[in-house]
Amino acid sequence: MLPPKLLLASSSPYRKQLLARLDLAFDTASPDIDETPIPGEAAEALAVRLAESKAKALAPRFPDHIIIGSDQVAALPDGSLLSKPGHYDTAKQQLMRSSGNRVRFLTGLAVLDTRSGNLQTHCEPFEVHFRDLQEEEIEGYLQKEQPYDCAGSFKMEGLGIALFSRLQGDDPNSLIGLPLIALTRILRELGINPLLD
Repeated sequence: MLPPKLLLASSSPYRKQLLARLDLAFDTASPDIDETPIPGEAAEALAVRLAESKAKALAPRFPDHIIIGSDQVAALPDGSLLSKPGHYDTAKQQLMRSSGNRVRFLTGLAVLDTRSGNLQTHCEPFEVHFRDLQEEEIEGYLQKEQPYDCAGSFKMEGLGIALFSRLQGDDPNSLIGLPLIALTRILRELGINPLLD
């Protein structure tokens, strides 16, 4: 029997770069889903639901695949969510709100084996402690890196690291968008071991 093909249900270049680190062959496809939160939905539930929706959306088009879906939600201590800002003004507003604060990132992961219908989900928490940022620091950062397609308005793998006083969590890859430690565990359970395959 042929081994299953891997599919990353994402158009994100960041997730693609992360998955490529496992040195496994995979394809990518962009799922078309509604990412609107359900009123009252907890951040963790939202992250997992969106990851699961991404994987399931592509299942009819990709039988005989293991589909990897992932989504990330960022929340301030008051429970309000930080989105992908899209442009400078929203990014500046989000970073001003994050300054001196702890932001909790929840990265949902869904791995769907379309051959069996088996679906495994996981949510990886990671906390980022922001320094007290001066307004000119925020403006300088945004002009240099323009992280308008990133939840929370920063790129941890780039200059965004200079915004923080501390990082707290088990898998820093989850902050970029894909929890690789949990993913490799699930893939091993499905018979795919990056160290052997």
